[in-house]
Amino acid sequence: MFDSRQYEFADTTLFLGNRDVTGLRAINYTEKQEKEALYGKGNKPLSIQKGNKSYEGSIGILQSELEALEVAGGGSILDLELTAVVNYGNPSKGDVIKTDELIGVQFTEAPRGMKQGDKFMEIELPIVFLDRKPIL
Repeated sequence: MFDSRQYEFADTTLFLGNRDVTGLRAINYTEKQEKEALYGKGNKPLSIQKGNKSYEGSIGILQSELEALEVAGGGSILDLELTAVVNYGNPSKGDVIKTDELIGVQFTEAPRGMKQGDKFMEIELPIVFLDRKPIL
């Protein structure tokens, strides 16, 4: 039997520095690798050459989570280096849990802002990290 159930945001958990981030609003991360066509004789590429890999993304959190991170960072999140563990799935719904470990996460900005009508502050924190390790 084929189960087509998809992961839901409600089934996503982020542990940042061994702390469950309950004020999580969004998580996005990307693994990239430089690639370039190698040309020789003729006008078609002979191969694709690979270069450096890079890892980046963003974490959307509530103001209270930012304040907790600032305390851990001695007043600024820009000096923190953390491990992030992202779990997708809910075993009570029969899901197989998918886990990614993001190694060496650092924040590149610490933005803040609100606009008229907002009921809470949501902050999108850009990140870079050293590696993504899927945990099976």
